[in-house]
This record gives sequence, structure tokens and C-alpha cells, in this order.
Amino acid sequence: MMTPDSPKAPRRGLEAFASRDFRRYQLARVAVILGAEAQSVAVAWQVYSITHRAIDLGYTGLALFLPGLIFLLPAGHVADRFDRRHVIMACYALQCICTAALVVLARNNTQNILAIYSVLFFVGTGRAFSGPASSALIPHLVPETHFVNAVTWGGAIFQLANITGPALGGLLFTFPLTHFMPDSRLEGAGIVYVFTLGTLGWFLVLVSTLSVRPGRMEHRDFSMKVLLAGFQYVRRAPMLLGSFSLDLFVVLLGGATALMPIFAHEILQQGPRGLGMLRAAPAAGAVAMALVMARFPLRRHAGRWLFICVSIFGAATVVFGLSRTLWLSLASLAVAGAADTISVIIRGSLLQLATPPEMRGRVSAVNSLFIGASNELGEFESGLTAQWWGAVRATVIGGLGALAVAGLWATFFPKLRRADELTAQSLRAHVPAAQEILSGL
Repeated sequence: MMTPDSPKAPRRGLEAFASRDFRRYQLARVAVILGAEAQSVAVAWQVYSITHRAIDLGYTGLALFLPGLIFLLPAGHVADRFDRRHVIMACYALQCICTAALVVLARNNTQNILAIYSVLFFVGTGRAFSGPASSALIPHLVPETHFVNAVTWGGAIFQLANITGPALGGLLFTFPLTHFMPDSRLEGAGIVYVFTLGTLGWFLVLVSTLSVRPGRMEHRDFSMKVLLAGFQYVRRAPMLLGSFSLDLFVVLLGGATALMPIFAHEILQQGPRGLGMLRAAPAAGAVAMALVMARFPLRRHAGRWLFICVSIFGAATVVFGLSRTLWLSLASLAVAGAADTISVIIRGSLLQLATPPEMRGRVSAVNSLFIGASNELGEFESGLTAQWWGAVRATVIGGLGALAVAGLWATFFPKLRRADELTAQSLRAHVPAAQEILSGL
């Protein structure tokens, strides 16, 4: 852990920002998440405009998820074997190339849906390797005493970009560039992709200026046992296994992000701007809650609060599925986002504080698999069930399923339910065999 860069005592709720590297990294994240969220709106609208089939929206999520599954083991090993900052920069350079390819496809007004899926597969490849490295980098940017505050602000910044990104994507999609540049062949999705390309470049510039050099954390020779160490650690730490799998099944069942173009277009009678509002609503609720949590952090009973918030998320999803008015849909999504951000803070703290530094890349890779499955594979599941049952029924059933999972997991994983303070000392007490696991690898 590094020490704060500033000798001054930070203001309450802003402790993480005493670190120069944390400030710069979060500024970089704002830009790149803004671009990624805008791009996701453009891709969804472009794909649906070409095919008008819900299942094809699901395939976009599948194309992003598969690389995380294929490259799971090497991604975690790379994050522990090499300087995590260099890994992150290489991954986002790949995403720059992918976004440039999307610009070309949009400029040529492609109707080839397979070409778009192919590019998304390589975007997912970059994310597969950058995810574990990014997650494992955060503890190097702040002292351990400020880590929960860093996770809270990281979540707030992520959601703040989510508020602006989808709405900005919808606005850019409808921006009349040809009125100002008659010879331009860029419109709709192409304009959004150019914006995303700029944010990726800005991210690379800022990350290159970080002073932190975590270096190589894993010093043992390469072997299958070392490669699989993350799975071994999670398997023998029920608190982590319960946390990861809870997120997987709740978002897999309760996530309705992939269906938002259908709700915006066919149920709520809205266009791209309405879609942007729906995508931004969960982030708006999440930012509001994260700001409260930064000022008044969770002190005790973290496990209990985790299950309460997951239950609220499921209930809010049911309300969204039944809503027929834009304001109620936005309100229910905002409540879901507020509940989810508390869950994210708790689970992010569990992941890093209950894991030794030399294992964080591989354990983060395991977590990335669960997150990828819950998000991208969840989009595929949503598209498939919507094709079978319709968007409304699929969303309502998914929300009810999330409520059922919360109840079952509270029973199956009592150590997770009883997790108390979010500190390394408290959390590693629930993983008493940590050093034993490491020594046996």
C-alpha cells in the first residue's frame, strides 16, 4: 500500500482523493466509461435497427462475454505476473483499434451484423484482460485505511459517467452533423464511435502519467496450479464464493439492460433519447447513494445490508417490468441503482480486503467471470427469454427470481450474511486458511 501524496489531512468523505494517482486514474475512468456507455447505446440501437429482433440484442452481450470466459485464466495470471498499469494500457490500445473499426463499419452503413459481433468480441477481449488488472490496481493507489472510501468514490464516478454516457450517446446518435458538414458520411452510430475513440485516447494519456509501479506480484514459476490459484482461493473462501455467485444470479435474472431498446421503442413509445434516459436512471440513483455512502460509510453488518439491498433491487426490477409510464420506469430503475451501489461497495471491499495482494489479479479474474456472466451473458438471457415470453413477462419473472436468490443465498452462505466490518483484519478472519492455501499452491 502506498502513502497519501498530500501531507494535509483530507476532508471527511474525500480521503481517497489525497492520492494524486487515485485522482488521475478516476479522471481517466470518467472519460473512458463515458465513451463506453455512449458506444453501448449506439451499438444496441444500430443492431436493433438492422434486425428488429430481441435475440440479436442478446447476441451483442454474448459477443462481449465469451472472451472473458475464454481468457479467464491467462487474464488473472497476467495481472499478477506483469505490471498492472502496463496491462491496462495494452488492453485499452486494443479497444482503440476496435472502436476505429466500428467507425469504419458505421461510415459504410454496414448491414453485416456478424462484422459488428466480431468487433465486439475483440472489445470483450480487451475488457477480459483489463478487468482483473484494473481491479487489482486500486489498492496500490490509496492506503488501506482509505480503501473503502476509494471503492465508494470509484463506484460513484462509474455511475456518474453512466448517467451522462447513455444520454450523451442518444443525443450524439441524433446529432445532425450533415447539416454542418454536408460532405460527411458520419451520422448516427458513427458520430458516437468517434467520440468513444477520443475518450479512449484521453484514458491512455492519463494512465501513462501514473507514478505507481506495482511491478510483478507473482514470483513463482508458471504452472497450472499457479494459473488456477484464483479458483482454489475462492473455492475455499465461502464468503467470496457467496458474494461472487450472488451477483451472478441476481443480475443474470434481474438485469433488464439488454431489453431497454424494446421498452423505449415499443412499450413506452420513446426514441433514442428515451433509451438514453432509461439507461441513465439506474446510474442516477447509484450516484446519489454513493455520495451518501462516501459521507456516511457503512460501519457494521455489511453482510446483512448486502442481502437487504439485493432484495430491493429485485423488487424494483418487478416494478419496472410492470410500468407503462416513463416516470415510474425511471423511478424504479433509480431505486434499483441505489440499492445496487451499496451492494457493489460491499462486494468490492470483500474482494480486495479479504484477498492477499499477490492473489488479487487471479481472484479478480474469477470475479470478472462472474460479473461478465451477470452482465453480458445476462443480456443474452434477457434477449432469449424476451423472445420466448415477451419483454414485460421476462423482466417481471427475472425480478422475482432475484428475490428468491437473495433468500436462498442468505441461507447457503451464513459467513457472508454475518460479515461485519469492512476491514482486512475483520474479513480475513472469515478466511482463516488464507496462508495455508497460498503455501499449498
